[in-house]
This record gives sequence, C-alpha cells and structure tokens, in this order.
Amino acid sequence: MTGLLKDERIRFLLAGGSAALLNWVVRFPLSWFLPYAAAVTVATAIGMVAGFFLYKHLVFQESSRSLWLQVRDFIGVNIVAGVITVIAALVLSSGPWWPDTYKHLAPSISHMAGIGIGAVVNFFGHKIFTFR
Repeated sequence: MTGLLKDERIRFLLAGGSAALLNWVVRFPLSWFLPYAAAVTVATAIGMVAGFFLYKHLVFQESSRSLWLQVRDFIGVNIVAGVITVIAALVLSSGPWWPDTYKHLAPSISHMAGIGIGAVVNFFGHKIFTFR
C-alpha cells in the first residue's frame, strides 16, 4: 500500500466509513415498513456484516487469530457498539432540543451521530480484542 493507505487508522476510517454509510443509507428503505428502532437495529446489523469483511481484508489483515475467534469477538464488540448506536440515535432523536422546523431531520441526523459514537467504540474494540 502506498501513501495514506499505509496508515491503519486511515484504512479503518475508509472501511468503517463505507460500512457506516451502508448502515445509514439502508435505514431509509427499512423505515418504510419497520418502526424507527427496528430499522436502525437492522441497518446496524447490515453495516456490521459489511464491516467485518472490510476490516478483515483491508485493515487488520495481519491478525494471526483464528477466524472463529475473530468472528466471535467481532460480534461481541459490534453488539456493544450497536447497542450504543441505537440508544444514542433514540435519545438524540427524541430530545426536546429539536426545534419544530428541524424535527423531520431528527431521525436521520441522530442515526448518523449514533453511528459516529459507535465507530469510536468499534475501532478500539477491534484493535484491542477482535484483530489483535
């Protein structure tokens, strides 16, 4: 790899950003037939699966741990990050701080913020546990 892509943190941001974007985008069509909390939860799971493959092949390729241990710990880290993402999205979207003119944007912006908060948990969890 060359340039910026040599830096693990940059690769993590690109891979995680791609998984997060997928997570955020798929929530919109899921919201057509699921309640908000369920749509955020399903979107988080979809992003989690994409994230595993992206992180494993683009960021943490040098891990010598067995695939089983990587998958197990990846799921554990993502359950924690996913719960944090969903709680943050729900709390932020339902707060009294949203002026009436912006209430329609609250679910989307809150979901995006929840993904960002979950991404921090993901990076350290995967670096320390999953792909060490």
